[in-house]
Amino acid sequence: MPEATAEVHFLRCGRYGADDIAGGLDRLLDESRIGRVVREGDIAAIKMHFGESKETGHVRPHLVRRVVSWLARRGARPFVTDTNTLYRGSRSDSVMHLRTAAEHGFTQQALDAPVMIADGMRGTSEVRLRAPGDIVGEAPFGAELVKADSIISVAHFKGHELSGFGGAIKNLGMGGASRAGKLDQHSTTKPYVREGCVGCGTCARWCPVEAIAVAEEASIDETVCIGCGECIAVCPQKSIGIRWDESTDIFQRKMVEYLGAIATLKTGRVAYVNFITDVHPVCDCYGKAKTAITPDVGVLASLDPVAIDQASYDLVNAGPVAAGSDLSPGYRAGEDKFRDLHQDVDATVQLRYAERLGLGTRDYVLLEVNEERP
Repeated sequence: MPEATAEVHFLRCGRYGADDIAGGLDRLLDESRIGRVVREGDIAAIKMHFGESKETGHVRPHLVRRVVSWLARRGARPFVTDTNTLYRGSRSDSVMHLRTAAEHGFTQQALDAPVMIADGMRGTSEVRLRAPGDIVGEAPFGAELVKADSIISVAHFKGHELSGFGGAIKNLGMGGASRAGKLDQHSTTKPYVREGCVGCGTCARWCPVEAIAVAEEASIDETVCIGCGECIAVCPQKSIGIRWDESTDIFQRKMVEYLGAIATLKTGRVAYVNFITDVHPVCDCYGKAKTAITPDVGVLASLDPVAIDQASYDLVNAGPVAAGSDLSPGYRAGEDKFRDLHQDVDATVQLRYAERLGLGTRDYVLLEVNEERP
């Protein structure tokens, strides 16, 4: 069970923003007691988001290397990882995903750690875990995350169009899921064939359960389809669609149950780091630069995913508004920035539900880390 009040350690950005925090990361990780989850000899997964091609908000590689080095000094064997996307983009299979990661500076040479995609070539290398709660039941996760001895979530805290914000809960709960898990969280229905299909048969050849027939165009038998999303990834015409039909509340609850599945399996072996820098209004899956909604805040570290996301949420909402942001003209500083950006989304659903499931607490104490400068 989580503690009544959780510790969240905070390294504040100085005048130079994200470029000003690298030197203090070791002290943050030391003081946050994250070392408790990693043992000597561990194969330790650093779960992060490499950013869609041309996107600029992701955590910078030199900062991730600091985490790698810190783990290595404790005798762990870290690797840096993410899972493939459900939608068609620059990260929908491992080849494209690794190329995009390298484009953004995430290579073995730059990080001094292997970079791998946790759910395999096309997002189907998975392990199904039992999830808490009463919605999901079984949660398909990237197999290499499940096989890791310990996990450090390194999340870029920012806005999100379906969950209001994305932080530690989303980085592992959604970001750790295989393609089938992502499809499950986003939709109650199976993929469908939309306009543009040319009947090439690629989807049918890759379907693992022969649920697709092809005449002049493809058709999917929903009674046979298992919802793995393989057809979405392989269609050369991008003619397999996703029905984004979950309410934002249910989406957030599913995401929390997925986090619960992996966090329960790895009890005592998961820690969380949130970078509150380049706080963009939407997910890093958008392949274009966006203006931040607030100046860089800093980095948080905790053993509690609920507390670290609550603290991140509070710090962003308490901060000033960045010039040129997407916040509405009538927005007043100190109000809920995420609710202003995504007015139909109550971002606190994920926090309240995660606390209810016993994954953490919203009550936290913020312990500021003082970086010693030369």
